[in-house]
Amino acid sequence: MLTQIAANASVFLLVAVRCFALVMTLPLLSMRSVSRISKVALAGYMAFLVLPTASSAAWGSAVGVYGAFSLEYLCLLMGEALIGIITGFYITIIFSAFSSAGQFFTFQMGFGASEVYDSLSQIENPLMGQYLNLIAMLLFLQVEGFQQIFLGGVLRSFQTLNSYSLIYAQDLFYQFLLTGLTDLFFDALMIALPLMATLLLVAVCMGILSKAAPQMNLLSEGLPITILVAFFLLTLLLPTMCDFFIRSFMIAFTKIEQLFAEIGTVLKTVPLF
Repeated sequence: MLTQIAANASVFLLVAVRCFALVMTLPLLSMRSVSRISKVALAGYMAFLVLPTASSAAWGSAVGVYGAFSLEYLCLLMGEALIGIITGFYITIIFSAFSSAGQFFTFQMGFGASEVYDSLSQIENPLMGQYLNLIAMLLFLQVEGFQQIFLGGVLRSFQTLNSYSLIYAQDLFYQFLLTGLTDLFFDALMIALPLMATLLLVAVCMGILSKAAPQMNLLSEGLPITILVAFFLLTLLLPTMCDFFIRSFMIAFTKIEQLFAEIGTVLKTVPLF
């Protein structure tokens, strides 16, 4: 193992930089509770597994042309790190959709002031957003998401992508990220819409009752009613939400593989040297 790494040190460092950038931006693995040594070890192990495939990549010959550890080589390192960050950022966008969905109906159900620190997203997140985020993470582990990221997002990326793809296929990257941000808000709204619509009807009904019977103290009774209705609906809709979560993961993996295939087609028509 060490002999193979030493013989291909310059190529191994390029592979390891992309893997480490991906590990540092992936949900769950990017948490501060995961030690830096574990992240470096995981990235190094991934790079060793991918090294036989990555040795035939286009920048493998670039290292021989420019020479290892030159200014051009540092540019290649930055490009590889950026590719890993883009891949991990897209997976983070998927999880942000579930967290945003919880934020949409948290304020309506009366938990707007209950923001706590979310160790997964590492931001202040309402309780319902953190709850949906935890469910999404469990489902992500159940559908073997990390294995699919390694096979579809790491192994196949080295077969089609390199640092030059950021220049020659930048339009595809822009479209990919903008589409991901659009899908974030669309998926979040689709998840939260049933709860938001029902809680809106509950609020309208309580407003009508307060006008019909002013002696009713709806200020003290409306909050418990809203919370009970929200939890009842969340219990009924949770199986459907789980199916939607799994479908979102599968669609995301498919889009990543399609992006790699399109970029590979573009790079085949471009002479790099």
